[in-house]
Amino acid sequence: MPVEQLKTIQNLINGQMLDSVSGQYIDNYEPATGQRYALTPDSNEQDLQLAVEAAKNAFPEWANTSAEHKAKILHRLADLIEINQDDLARAEAIDNGKPVSLAKNVDIYRAAANIRFFANACTQFSSESHAMENVAINYTLRDPLGVVACISPWNLPLYLFTWKIAPALATGNTVIAKPSEVTPMTAYLFSDLCVEAGLPAGVLNVLHGNGVNIGSALVKHPEIMAVSFTGGSSTGTAIKQATAVQHKKLSLELGGKNPTLVFADCDFERTVREVALSAFANQGQICLCGSRVYIERSIYDRFTQALVKQVEQLKIGDPLQIDTQFGALVSKPHMDKVLSYIELAKQEGGRILTGGKSIKMTGRCREGYFVQPTIVAGLNNQCRTNQEEIFGPVCTVQPFDNDDEGLAMANDSEYGLAASIWSQDINRCHRLSKQLNTGIVWVNCWLLRDLRTPFGGMKASGSGREGGLEALRFFSEPKNVCIQFNH
Repeated sequence: MPVEQLKTIQNLINGQMLDSVSGQYIDNYEPATGQRYALTPDSNEQDLQLAVEAAKNAFPEWANTSAEHKAKILHRLADLIEINQDDLARAEAIDNGKPVSLAKNVDIYRAAANIRFFANACTQFSSESHAMENVAINYTLRDPLGVVACISPWNLPLYLFTWKIAPALATGNTVIAKPSEVTPMTAYLFSDLCVEAGLPAGVLNVLHGNGVNIGSALVKHPEIMAVSFTGGSSTGTAIKQATAVQHKKLSLELGGKNPTLVFADCDFERTVREVALSAFANQGQICLCGSRVYIERSIYDRFTQALVKQVEQLKIGDPLQIDTQFGALVSKPHMDKVLSYIELAKQEGGRILTGGKSIKMTGRCREGYFVQPTIVAGLNNQCRTNQEEIFGPVCTVQPFDNDDEGLAMANDSEYGLAASIWSQDINRCHRLSKQLNTGIVWVNCWLLRDLRTPFGGMKASGSGREGGLEALRFFSEPKNVCIQFNH
């Protein structure tokens, strides 16, 4: 594709859409076709300094803007997302490789819902008071932090981008946001909507680029007061190390290797459908996907056969086709990584029950990054395939004999993000939910989200929580005021 036909993405700085200072760009590829289709700014410290100055200048007025007025602007922004949902969903499908129906019904829907939720929440965010009888009154102020950084991943681009910036803006902070350079398009389109919604200049600044040139500089900048990051565990560790002497507030939502516990008394047909969805939604590229499936031995063979049959019915195809259920992986390097793990699974003694290969599509998608949804059996819990995050359309199945064994296998991981339990025994579900070492437990469901609840993981899956009051508290600084009574 000639350069003049490529779409050129721009940064949002101080209310204006700008090219990078250096004039350097990163190639952006459409996963379904393997073709370069856009140019992304390769921002650097010069772009960052412009954004920091804009955010600093905008902070005093935005911090003192009434909650009612902030909410009004955010609601207008949510309205614009809904008005433009078809265009945004198509852009997400092109940029990420996910089915356009998924992009519309999940990603774009949640982007609007995130902003609307925190628009409402900021008008109801209250603080505490503690009376010391006949002596004093204590009350808590919660002030915005200042300029904060929000860094979002490539798997749910606009969904997770808004999940971070909405509470930051609602609590009165100004934001410098960095979307993934792999999937920058909807953040770019969203930037235009922010200007149209009337968000004051400098309140939100969006910088595009890679982790080396802009991500690292962003998290280490001395005038950035907090960092909210979603991404890989190794990058989260690097952020912790880079900011250790700066005492920034950090919220790190990192990787997952999530267990699914299926018991013999489950609602069989429904559980098969939901476990298949939890393993392969968004081509397995969700940190919450259930990639380790543990099945009670008495139903192991029957359930595994039904699961294979369910997965083999998925409609794999062009993400832009409305009936496609399973699209392309996000990039060629990621596709190569996933295929290397499938080969590793074979080397470790795994049996491929279905899938296991790349897919050669025809027509428009003949050069795309497609991999069959893959189920692997016969592996032990300690192998690399079961311990390392693949983040793709690969799940393993293993039998267990009783509750204690299933629990031990589920907890045998350095990760601790999410788990699901499938059983009709309510006592078992309560007991295991308490004992699972994960930040989220779904019982007879998966990815059912109430935005008021705390979201996040433990161990290598991160630190801190997002969502509801947790997010509002993270993006604000509590201050106790104690006033003694006169006697």
